[in-house]
Amino acid sequence: MEAVEVVDQTEWMLNNTISEFLLMKNAVLYLCLFGYTFLHGCKVFKALPAKTSISYKLVSMVFACTGGGILVPIFLNNVPVPLANDAYPIAIIISFALHHYFPVLREVADMSSIVKVALIALYETTRASVVVKLTYAGASVIAPSLFSFPLFGPIMCGAVGGCGGAFLPMSKGLDPIKGGLLPPMMTALTGATAFHLYLNTSMSEGCIEPKAKAHVCMALFFIAVAVVNAFGLTSNKTIVVKTKKE
Repeated sequence: MEAVEVVDQTEWMLNNTISEFLLMKNAVLYLCLFGYTFLHGCKVFKALPAKTSISYKLVSMVFACTGGGILVPIFLNNVPVPLANDAYPIAIIISFALHHYFPVLREVADMSSIVKVALIALYETTRASVVVKLTYAGASVIAPSLFSFPLFGPIMCGAVGGCGGAFLPMSKGLDPIKGGLLPPMMTALTGATAFHLYLNTSMSEGCIEPKAKAHVCMALFFIAVAVVNAFGLTSNKTIVVKTKKE
């Protein structure tokens, strides 16, 4: 009996430089980590008063950058990401030093659209990788109960992994979602749900390297949504009409 050659009709999704970047291969990982931590630093330093102590800013930045990587491994009885991977603390320290000693860099990131898009791409590429890894880790650790595969557990792991920093320190409580889910929370939940269901249902049957291809799609989705939100490229815009008083 002759062997049937399997043709991967979606091979183009992985055989290009964009996919290699989105999958964070080789040195791209460290570049993305720097962009991820630097953009988090922009948010942390803007939110805190200028007179806040250095230690408070540093710990706040650690929580913002690795909140999901701290919470989810604890859920799964594993080592938190900042303790297991030295690349994260190094990237955080470098970004923190740049923000502390060269605050003008934040102004450049705000004023330059090119720099902002570049940072968003690095940031969202890293966040997509976190969601993929933690969703997959949850599916590997949590045992099935009602269905043939664990359903809600891995999705929650991925969702928390993509936005867990918003809830740390724990003193914040549920304040981050008091006004509704923020865009990073929505994309993390949507991405984790789509990724998990795709890999564990018939939707991925016959697909070669479905995990990597789903990862690429998620990263592109995260970047697209973040760019739209950053530049206000939405259709729901408030129009203010000025009328003259008689």
